[in-house]
Amino acid sequence: MGRDKLRISDVSRLTGLNRSTVTSLYKETVTRVDVAAIDALCNLFRCSVGELFEHVPDADGSLA
Repeated sequence: MGRDKLRISDVSRLTGLNRSTVTSLYKETVTRVDVAAIDALCNLFRCSVGELFEHVPDADGSLA
């Protein structure tokens, strides 16, 4: 979003995603993401899934 100087409302409008979905993704509070949302974001930002998400293991190394 920063690279393209887009606000949450811009991303919501351009992708058709609910503003609360985009906000949760932006604030990293989301617990699950629909494949359609990932697809819409990848299309908007012209990127791959790996460029949108990063896996950060828990501090104790558990998978849960």
